[in-house]
Amino acid sequence: MKKGKLFRMLKVSVFTILLGGCLAFPGLAAYGAEAGEPEAALIDMEDGEYAIEVELTGGTGRTTVSSPAGLTVLDGHAYARIEWSSTHYDYMLVEGKKYFPLYEEGYSTFEIPITVFNEPVEVIADTTAMSTPHEITYQLTFDLEGVMSKQQTPQAAAQRVVYMVIFIIFICVVVSFISKRRRMLRS
Repeated sequence: MKKGKLFRMLKVSVFTILLGGCLAFPGLAAYGAEAGEPEAALIDMEDGEYAIEVELTGGTGRTTVSSPAGLTVLDGHAYARIEWSSTHYDYMLVEGKKYFPLYEEGYSTFEIPITVFNEPVEVIADTTAMSTPHEITYQLTFDLEGVMSKQQTPQAAAQRVVYMVIFIIFICVVVSFISKRRRMLRS
């Protein structure tokens, strides 16, 4: 047998084995993903904490999610921290994978993978606010152009304003105290 023909047969055999392995074990097809875990979208940012604009559609229209949402970049993959305007969501489904709330108290908050940017992603959230639990279908759209550092969020800006007001009040109290003290010393 010629060397070239043997090489081609070897390549076809290796390809067939690899393809068969990926079909038999779907988790192998997505590098770095656990079996059954939705693949988080890649994002060209350093690992860290950011914020991202998110739009919610679908459902009953009675609930909202906080926007911007928290964005965690880990190994180049994007994950969102979704905070609902309700305390009654006990799990979320993303591509069939179940996610549970991060906290037991307060608004229902989940960390889920962002599977795609700038397109609606269907998610299901189970609410316990009714007489029996109901799974409600929503769409979340994560705006890639709406990514910002945590310091750029409206919440961070509001926090800076509060700190500035407290600082100004402190300065006014100090100036008032000094002024009263001077008046007392003059008398």
